[in-house]
Amino acid sequence: MEKSCTLIVHFDKGTPALANEIKESLEGNDVAAKIDALKKAIMLLLNGETIPHLFITIIRYVLPSEDHTIQKLLLLYLEIIDKTDSRGKVLPEMILICQNLRNNLQHPNEYIRGVTLRFLCRLNQSEIVEPLIPSILSNLEHRHPFVRRNAVLAIMSLYKLPQGEQLLDSAPEIVDKFISTEQDPSSKRNAFLMLFSCSQDRAISYLFTNIDKIIDWGEQLQMVVLELIRKVCRTNKGEKGKYIKIIISLLNANSTAVIYECASTLVSLSSAPTAIRAAASTYCQLLLSQSDYNVKLIVLDRLNELKSSNREIMVEMVMDVLRALSSPNLDIRRKTIDIALELITPRNIDEVVMMLKKEVVKTQSGEHEKNGEYRQMLVQAIHSCAIKFPEVASTVVHLLMDFLGDSNVASALDVVVFVREIIQTNPKLRISIITRLLDTFYQIRSARVCSCALWIIGEYCLSLSEVESGIASIKQCLGDLPFYTASEEGEGHDASKSAPQQVISTTVSSRRPAVLADGTYATQSAALETAMSPPTLVQGSLSSVGNLRSLILSGDFFLAAVVSCTLTKLVLRLEEVQTSKAEVNKANAQALLIMVSILQLGQSSVLPHPIDNDSHDRITLCIRLLCNTGDEIRKVWLESCRQSFVKMLADKQRRETEEIKAKAKVSNAQPDDLIDFYHLKSRKGMSQLELEDEVQDDLKRATGEFTKDSDDANKLNRILQLTGFSDPVYAEAYVTVHHYDIVLDVTVINRTKETLQNLCLELATMGDLKLVERPQNYTLAPESSKQIKANIKVSSTETGVIFGNIVYETSSNVLERTVIVLNDIHIDIMDYISPASCADVAFRTMWAEFEWENKVAVNTVIQDERDFLTHIIKSTNMKCLTPPSALDGECGFLAANLYAKSVFGEDALVNVSIEKQTDGKLSGYIRIRSKTQGIALSLGDKITLKQKGAA
Repeated sequence: MEKSCTLIVHFDKGTPALANEIKESLEGNDVAAKIDALKKAIMLLLNGETIPHLFITIIRYVLPSEDHTIQKLLLLYLEIIDKTDSRGKVLPEMILICQNLRNNLQHPNEYIRGVTLRFLCRLNQSEIVEPLIPSILSNLEHRHPFVRRNAVLAIMSLYKLPQGEQLLDSAPEIVDKFISTEQDPSSKRNAFLMLFSCSQDRAISYLFTNIDKIIDWGEQLQMVVLELIRKVCRTNKGEKGKYIKIIISLLNANSTAVIYECASTLVSLSSAPTAIRAAASTYCQLLLSQSDYNVKLIVLDRLNELKSSNREIMVEMVMDVLRALSSPNLDIRRKTIDIALELITPRNIDEVVMMLKKEVVKTQSGEHEKNGEYRQMLVQAIHSCAIKFPEVASTVVHLLMDFLGDSNVASALDVVVFVREIIQTNPKLRISIITRLLDTFYQIRSARVCSCALWIIGEYCLSLSEVESGIASIKQCLGDLPFYTASEEGEGHDASKSAPQQVISTTVSSRRPAVLADGTYATQSAALETAMSPPTLVQGSLSSVGNLRSLILSGDFFLAAVVSCTLTKLVLRLEEVQTSKAEVNKANAQALLIMVSILQLGQSSVLPHPIDNDSHDRITLCIRLLCNTGDEIRKVWLESCRQSFVKMLADKQRRETEEIKAKAKVSNAQPDDLIDFYHLKSRKGMSQLELEDEVQDDLKRATGEFTKDSDDANKLNRILQLTGFSDPVYAEAYVTVHHYDIVLDVTVINRTKETLQNLCLELATMGDLKLVERPQNYTLAPESSKQIKANIKVSSTETGVIFGNIVYETSSNVLERTVIVLNDIHIDIMDYISPASCADVAFRTMWAEFEWENKVAVNTVIQDERDFLTHIIKSTNMKCLTPPSALDGECGFLAANLYAKSVFGEDALVNVSIEKQTDGKLSGYIRIRSKTQGIALSLGDKITLKQKGAA
């Protein structure tokens, strides 16, 4: 298995064939048995088995056969056997093969000729091929294209042999003549490939001679032309202008594969606006014309790359890109929306929002099962558009408010968050939004959406009519009081077998822990996240149970506390806008009655679990406040909440601005870099496209885009010493970590006065690392050095270890092998993870879903909470999702969420919860969660290692 092999054949080791059986079958006259025996022989030989005297048997009994399958298998057999002896000389029995091959090349059947020519492409022994050259050349004029196309490949492989140019020095000239008269597309492609590989000047000459016919050539030939253009333009950048014209003409080819390659080649070779525009337009056409989802995703990736380097041109294409939303695939839609959102300008914002609105309306049809998720994406997209360009908010906010009662909770929640932000940032829309919200409030079925909507009602109902409408809407949704009757309470006492209890039990059984913003755990019910069915607790009191009543009767006392706070705010505001003291007192009394009823419900036995202490305290506070209001308290409730929200929005906008600025940073040129002034250049014979391309290249050179970022100090950090200075062989490795592989560039220095023979770098790995190639043996002269490269594949984000040794023999004692053990190389998880952002809701969802958790106790000498958090962020290469404003102040506690993504698309979640003790030390826990065990353990080890040291 150490030899190179051109065949891969499945071999079932469970049933090995016997050598004697194979020989008997080969010597027989049964063609089917011969075929089967030959297949078994090939499989055995490929798997390292030996069959003695098989060659002679095949020469005597198989070679004369006329059967095509046997002849094909015979060629496979000849391909895998050793044709040279230990000294590299061709075995004498191979002469017997030459005559058979010559007969095959002159065989009347074109299949035999073709497969023989293909076999010759894999022969590396010029002694065997040399006698066959006249026969190979005669096949160039065969009537069948199958023979001609393989004859050209045989000539190419012959010409590439070490002595090939001496054996057939006129090969390029012969193929050049052949291609000018050949009509078969595959044969022409092979001939052009031969010229491209062996005589590039002839290939270029043929290309420009037939420049007008390129569009009519076959797909395969056009692909080779593009490969030639790429190669020529890389080596000779001065001539790329005339080749770009050919690429642009090929954009009109019939083959989509050629069109795609043309666009990719254009982008890689030219920065001219005309070329980039043509490539972007081509990608957009492919995006619409191709039905395969994978193709669409690849094209979207290419458009995304174009967007980062040529945003101005891509802005013109934004509507073409958005047409990809017609695809039902969510991944395609998500990528399309992400690209479009970064291409929004004041010019196209109206068109983009109109398109998104149309898509939102389409989701109402309910034909597709993932409409809710798609609607959520659209709502988020419209939200970001409205934040960037507030003037479009008025056109979309009322349409989106129709979806507040959406059965998809995530979508409805996005809508209400959008409405909350717009009502603050667009004061002109406040009245219309409040009116619409009060009209549609009864349709909301989700507790989380209700809570946010109630907050908006409490904060932004300012006029008398709005405040009164707000109180009336809440009362209507709560229904008649009390929430239960004495008879129902009696039934609830002993009704573990009753229907109401069954309804509630389904809600309780689906409770699961959730992490709150401060890092503590709470229990949230699945009932909060699904559309509620009206509970059966209220019988006959209302024909249709209000949404707030349903949710409160399901045991959601957090929502009940929000209702109480909203009513308190509305009553306080009513005192300011209502002149009639009697009306204010009436509203106050009704609000107090509702709150007392909620507290009674929470302490009764009707529900399976009582009201929680936090909600009880909040409702009690509201009752006390309404009974005894003061100016200071009124100011806190009616002004401070809004101010906190405004501060949160400003903080969010500032962070987004900082991120945009960070992305916009481009590499700058050095002060002493040369700049070409294109105005002083000669323009003779240059087309507009060539001129554009020259200008763009000069601009890139001037702005430093052509300069490679090479940090020499960082390179030195990557060098690891593998052996000691006193060892006879000194070795050090430069470690380069790519996304999916690690390259070790090992420098080995012979420090002795002797020649080291069979020196071998033997490596082994631990973790999800795999060696790609087998180690080779080297001979090292006295005091000389050798660079050895080793590739290691990485399959998951996990800390790995590479260990090994250097083995060699000295010239004085060949029999004794010396072994030097190398230092271990630890591959750090930090090389694979990078800071990333995600929404708070998405973070909590992942936190609830991920099964692997690693809990690390805080043990550090750092005494400041924020310093410790900064140290952990720096050590783990993660991003803090908790805004800085939430971390302000001195309270002795700190809780923050960190997030990062690996190159393999895995998520790493970290929650830091710390408390300052009375002695000044920090205590608490750092929890790491991930979908895979590797990240959780590796990150935990990293934090344990790094947290002790001062920041």
